[in-house]
Amino acid sequence: MTGSLIVNNLAGLMMITSLLVIGAKRPIVSCCLYALQSLVLVLIFFTLAETLHAHQLLLWSLSALITKVILVPLIMARAFSTLSDPGADGGIISPTMLMLAAAVIVLLCWFVVAPVNLPMVAALKPALAVSLGHFLLGLLCIVTQRNILKQVFGYCLMENGSHLTLALLANRAPELVEIGIATDAIFAVLIMAFMARKIYRTLNTLDVNQLTALKG
Repeated sequence: MTGSLIVNNLAGLMMITSLLVIGAKRPIVSCCLYALQSLVLVLIFFTLAETLHAHQLLLWSLSALITKVILVPLIMARAFSTLSDPGADGGIISPTMLMLAAAVIVLLCWFVVAPVNLPMVAALKPALAVSLGHFLLGLLCIVTQRNILKQVFGYCLMENGSHLTLALLANRAPELVEIGIATDAIFAVLIMAFMARKIYRTLNTLDVNQLTALKG
């Protein structure tokens, strides 16, 4: 199995884990699934480093392993473990419709990347389509989910999608830039976790519709 085929298959696995992260009922389960997805992302980085001879990605793999696989899931698990609001579960669209939307998004992204004529991604267009679709799926999660915690996970999915796109198109960026990209998730998640806990403690809800009702 070639490196390109491995990357494309792992990218498809990332999309599957995204649907599992969104569909999980308990935040702890979503954290574990997000850690699994980030581990898949690290494996993609490592495979790309060997396939494209982009050794800068090896350091990116290490920083992503520390931040995305370990630190960010631990931060979210600790912050969200005591937050529960069954009334906020669900969203504008059903899980079945979400899966159909994910398939349509990836298909549309394939048509977007098909005309791209770059030698470095000639054999990686499926992965590139998935990376764009992954970003859009995270955005769809933010727009359609009522639970604030799900929206935080939606942001994390968007970020993983953008990281995969960068790894495919800018895999020879300086190591310092790559480390900065891989660690920005920690600060964003810390801020969002603090805000989610503050909202829950003050209003005893995680439903964004309830927050909209407070606008006056």
